[in-house]
Amino acid sequence: MTLAFPCLCSASTSAIMRNSNSIMVFLLLAILSLCKPNSLACNEKEKQALLRFKQALTDPANSLSSWSLTEDCCGWAGVRCNNVSGRVVELHLGNTYDPYAVKFNGRSALRGEISPALLELEHLNFLDLSTNDFGGAPIPSFLGSMRSLRHLDLWGASFGGLIPHQLGNLSSLRHLHLGGNSGLYVENFSWISLLSSLVSLDMTWIDLHRDAHWLDSICRLSSLIVLDLADNRLSGFIPKCLKNISAMATSPSPIDDKFNALKYHIIYIPYTENILLVIKGRESRYCSILPLVRIVDLSSNNLSGGIPSEISSLFGLQSLNLSRNNLMGRIPEKIGVIGYLESLDLSNNHLSGEVPQSIINLTFLSHLDLSYNNFSGRIPSSTQLQSFDALDFIGNPELCGAPLLKTAQRMKIRIPVMKMETASKDHGFILVWRAWRHAYFKFLDNIKDRVYVATVLKLSWLRYHFRRYRISLRCPRICKQQRMEERGSGES
Repeated sequence: MTLAFPCLCSASTSAIMRNSNSIMVFLLLAILSLCKPNSLACNEKEKQALLRFKQALTDPANSLSSWSLTEDCCGWAGVRCNNVSGRVVELHLGNTYDPYAVKFNGRSALRGEISPALLELEHLNFLDLSTNDFGGAPIPSFLGSMRSLRHLDLWGASFGGLIPHQLGNLSSLRHLHLGGNSGLYVENFSWISLLSSLVSLDMTWIDLHRDAHWLDSICRLSSLIVLDLADNRLSGFIPKCLKNISAMATSPSPIDDKFNALKYHIIYIPYTENILLVIKGRESRYCSILPLVRIVDLSSNNLSGGIPSEISSLFGLQSLNLSRNNLMGRIPEKIGVIGYLESLDLSNNHLSGEVPQSIINLTFLSHLDLSYNNFSGRIPSSTQLQSFDALDFIGNPELCGAPLLKTAQRMKIRIPVMKMETASKDHGFILVWRAWRHAYFKFLDNIKDRVYVATVLKLSWLRYHFRRYRISLRCPRICKQQRMEERGSGES
């Protein structure tokens, strides 16, 4: 988030100085820091460190061509410096998105090694190396010594091996994104509880099954607002201690967050917090409104047991995804008290019982998927629930009511009595007993629905994971023309 403040004249500055309010003091310091001309050049020691960092990398697209001795390092591609001191505070070196790539843009992905020269960037608070290709190399343990880091993004950069526990030393870290690296694993996840300032955590596709107390460590992160642990081979029960994540138990407060941001960036204001999230089945990037997001994603694991009623204590939660697990029991009766909930996905579990009536209180709910469970009874009646697609409830044989075509009345429709001999030569022999006839036609009806829905869900699943790999399934016309031109020039 970039905040721009006008320079104040001496009279207005004096007026503010008389105000004893601490918030105004913070504002004054920020304003004065931005009023100073940016006359300082890049720190020479840090410039040499960056050049050594570049030397250890392979840069096939020459995207770091501006990194040279003759240029001020504060003007290099991906480098941002403090406005006043000229010290390097951010490195934005994430790989660009290529619509033609099968995985990532191999033509521009950085490769090679991450040099310890980064340790000389003592004021670095933002490091993004996402979607590059480090060939399965382990995450360097020395990153745990970069105590100024507040944002570390290594998403989908082809890292492998054991995640170093030294990352637990980054006490100022607010955002940790290690997801998309399927070769990474954790043996003891207790170090994560040391990151008490953590706001967002993305560990998708990382093997966490070796630590049986994985989520107990998560419960100690009271500031957490984004928790993405999808596809982690997690097992066991969802612990009740989730209620301890107090940041999700309260409604968002954008005013307080702005003052917190100011407190951390009195001198350096242009720090931007943004992450890529998949909510409501689609990928979205959250920037300035990130403090308003509350997400828990534990999908595609091996979690068992029931959904703890304590999860209803997370009043500020906006997206809850527990799909594709082995959960049993009922939906908590108090689910309706999570008033900010916009997305709820409990599909592909073994949940049973009736859909609780309190769900109609979720007035912000715009994405709901309860498909392929064992729910029974009638879907609660409300304009909102009946507006969802039937596919969101399908796969629950005993569930009836709109929007499902299947209703209680339809279940009792009489089928004309057929002769004992045969139904027809094409359909084979059907016995006359009514229960058998009903079971037969119900079986055919379910098979038809399952084939259709399975196809739709599979395509949706493929699109979802392709997006997570930054894959484009549709290329704009202009891109296709450029592609044809490239091929034509190559053949000539």
